[in-house]
Amino acid sequence: MKVDFANLNYQYGLYKEEIDSAIQEVLDSSKYIMGPQIGHLEEKLTAFIGGKHCIACSSGTDALQLALLGLGIGPGDEVITTPFTFIATAEMIAHVGAKPVFVDIDEKTYNIDPELIEPAVTAKTKAIMPVGLFGQPADMDEINALADSHHLPVIEDAAQSFGAGYKDGMSCNLSQIGCTSFFPAKPLGCYGDGGAVFTCNDQLAEKIRAMRVHGQNQRYRHKYRGIGARMDTVQAAVLLAKLRHYPHEIQKRQDVAAAYTDALKGKVMTPHVKEDRTSVWAQYSIRLDNRDGVREKLQENGIPTAVHYPMPLHLQECFQHLGGAEGDFPIAERVGNEIMSLPMNPFLDEEDIRLVAGNLLALI
Repeated sequence: MKVDFANLNYQYGLYKEEIDSAIQEVLDSSKYIMGPQIGHLEEKLTAFIGGKHCIACSSGTDALQLALLGLGIGPGDEVITTPFTFIATAEMIAHVGAKPVFVDIDEKTYNIDPELIEPAVTAKTKAIMPVGLFGQPADMDEINALADSHHLPVIEDAAQSFGAGYKDGMSCNLSQIGCTSFFPAKPLGCYGDGGAVFTCNDQLAEKIRAMRVHGQNQRYRHKYRGIGARMDTVQAAVLLAKLRHYPHEIQKRQDVAAAYTDALKGKVMTPHVKEDRTSVWAQYSIRLDNRDGVREKLQENGIPTAVHYPMPLHLQECFQHLGGAEGDFPIAERVGNEIMSLPMNPFLDEEDIRLVAGNLLALI
């Protein structure tokens, strides 16, 4: 028996009629770029998080770039972020010409530690970019309060946490700008690449909409130097079909995570979600001292795993010019050496979870 890590094929089978019909509608219209489904999707996503503006775009990476460009961040500026995340977070800071400034993480949640942010603030700091890692929002109230005291915007990188709750709000609507990804393996994914930027600021939304289409505010009139970051209409159609089922899938993800925790708690270090928020469980990640050996044995038994993320960003070759070294962020480095993600999707059943947990426990 083999367990599927993300089970995208099974999900497609469940919603096949709706998805095929939605795609066919786009094919029949031949409006492949910025067709009417884009606007419909933006309306639905805005309503989903309780926000005001949504700008659908070509990827979660481009969403981050649009947010940074919209705020006017560029050469000579600094943006504070976490070293323990996918590279796109810091990569886009660097791509606009700014400097990513890393701050270590909380050992329980793996999100940026808000208590360590203020010492990293300088006269060059122009934004703070926390990440909702593995599906759980960061400590946004504390981060927003600190940012307000320094008159800084907060860009929430919610590539993994779209749909998660935080106190009375939802991820992507917890700061001045929220960005998410619809990469296929994300909790809400399309069938290619896609992303979105969210804001309640009218002027910022207008600017980012223009930046998405090469800075155009009228056809062939370019107010800004933007980028080509339009979402294609087929991806919007897929997302519209899948969004109807997303609340149910989020609940199923909670059930799967709870079942894993019941089976593993006290035996391995299981994920910690704070009481005032929820996770959409983009990953279910545990920590092991002998991770690599366990992963190899699990793979032999038909159980896939993944490592998110083995090398913190300050140690990556592309950021060596920043002068990072081992020991700079010890928690991120320790977690990177121990973290391992188990299969996580809404369609794992009790037998799947028993199989994964049983094989894992037999190896530790």
